[in-house]
Amino acid sequence: MGAQLYHQLSRRERQIMDIVFEMGEATAAQIVDRLPEPSSNSSIRILLSILEEKGHLTHRTDAGKFVYRSTVAPETAKRSALTHLMKIFFGGSPTQVVAALLDDPELSTEERDELRRLIDQTRNEGR
Repeated sequence: MGAQLYHQLSRRERQIMDIVFEMGEATAAQIVDRLPEPSSNSSIRILLSILEEKGHLTHRTDAGKFVYRSTVAPETAKRSALTHLMKIFFGGSPTQVVAALLDDPELSTEERDELRRLIDQTRNEGR
């Protein structure tokens, strides 16, 4: 459920979720320290509660502190975000996504080779 609605979160909620995904789990103080714009600990705690109510986060208690983690596996969230991005910016076309990647001047030869290898592997596996 959470991954399907990830793109519908506010900008600040997405920033919080990005930090939680990056760290695996985080306290409110750790999140505040990593946010791009300053924010109070109390406002972040409110957003963390909202994200729990929406089903995106859960928490455990460790030494009296809430430690938050995503309810959705990072791979599931990545796939959902990519599907959304593909739909909005590339007309739902995976081919256009790959073409845009291949057109990126910062894409290294090694990365191009890895993309080729992954495509070949997928083809060989019949996917």
